[in-house]
Amino acid sequence: MLVIRRRTGESLWIGDSVEVEIIEAGPGKVKLGIRAPREIPVVRSEIRATREQNQRAAGGVEAGVLKRILAGVRRD
Repeated sequence: MLVIRRRTGESLWIGDSVEVEIIEAGPGKVKLGIRAPREIPVVRSEIRATREQNQRAAGGVEAGVLKRILAGVRRD
């Protein structure tokens, strides 16, 4: 892991297309601004962990089971 010190208003680049700017820094927290192309997903780690957990939980469901469940759902 590369560790870099930056002050408010300073930035760093990841590759040629992603810029991370320090917007605000205070005791125990940092506010970042991230400029990246739309095709590069930028996601907080806790959101990514939740998404991966949900995908693992749903991975064991067979298509036939889902069809039977959805067939019983009423549409208003």
